[in-house]
Amino acid sequence: MNENHSRSLIAALRKSDAKLIRRPARRPLKLMKNLFTNLKRLGQILVAAGCVSCASTTDPNVVHVNAEQSRQLIASKKVVVLDVRTPAEFAAGHIAGASNLDFHAAGFEHAVASLDHGQAYLVHCASGNRSTLSLPIFRKLEFKSLYHLDGGIRAWRWAKFPVE
Repeated sequence: MNENHSRSLIAALRKSDAKLIRRPARRPLKLMKNLFTNLKRLGQILVAAGCVSCASTTDPNVVHVNAEQSRQLIASKKVVVLDVRTPAEFAAGHIAGASNLDFHAAGFEHAVASLDHGQAYLVHCASGNRSTLSLPIFRKLEFKSLYHLDGGIRAWRWAKFPVE
């Protein structure tokens, strides 16, 4: 190969490399952002609609409900609402009439044991994780009627229901 031919090849490669670097850099980033946004929206819709649960459904004493079903239970006064978030989270906004039992507190199991075992409870946290982790404690203490708000207070707020 002669020197001029080598230079022209190098110049052509630089131009094509520059195009490859410039053009696709915008599109994949935008596509990934749109994909992430759409997946997030889909997840929120599925959780709020009750189609997806963060919890296991193997316990017959636990009924997994979405935000709308929870609102109906509360309105009919069939349940006592138990919010298992921290006191600071509870103070920042909670479902009207809810009682706060901090899942991370040392005396959580003792506090749960002191509740009326015959009462129906709607248990929730911020996203459904802590309340799901609390369900075995309720099961161990032989609570008969539990409802779990799938998606937690986030699903409640996403449904545009009021908090205090």
